[in-house]
Amino acid sequence: MRWSSNPSRSHCSASIALLSVLLMTACGQPESPPASQATGAPVTAAADDVRSFTGDWTVTGSRRVMDLLPGQQAAIFQVSGSMMLSGKQRLNRAFQSEAMGFSDTTTGMHGRSVWTDEHGDKVFSELSGDGFGPSQLIEGKFTGGTGRYAGISGEYSFKWQRLGAIEGDELAGRVVGLQGSARLGVPKVVSPTAAGGSK
Repeated sequence: MRWSSNPSRSHCSASIALLSVLLMTACGQPESPPASQATGAPVTAAADDVRSFTGDWTVTGSRRVMDLLPGQQAAIFQVSGSMMLSGKQRLNRAFQSEAMGFSDTTTGMHGRSVWTDEHGDKVFSELSGDGFGPSQLIEGKFTGGTGRYAGISGEYSFKWQRLGAIEGDELAGRVVGLQGSARLGVPKVVSPTAAGGSK
């Protein structure tokens, strides 16, 4: 006599086997990292972009002189003109540059300068030196800018090659030895939390 197989026992054995396979599969997978670890790394910023340059600057403008004690003078000046920069890392090929300031034979020269490129972005700097005249060294320090020059820093220097009066208070001149370096601003590191990521 043949005994018939038990359908319920076969179904139970198949279920146990399937459950064992699922458990083994789940144990073999690596644990997923927490959401804070997956998205918590800050966005790194690129290295500072340093630009070295040389150039030429031709200006016209005006100067008013006040005589003080014997051998002493004070003057205010304002000049502007085209500045051409060279070098593979130059800030830009050309700027329309303007400078104005105060010069005194006892305290030296102090001024401000603005360079404007073809897009209207500006570079601001401070000027200082022994005086405002031919062969006198003038040093500039970048203090900031707009557009692509926002956050700029660095220094430059030049000397007037000639600075002659045209008529009355009007004058014209050009510089030599214009050289310097500038460091463009770097975007701040932004964390995912500040940018709206997981806390």
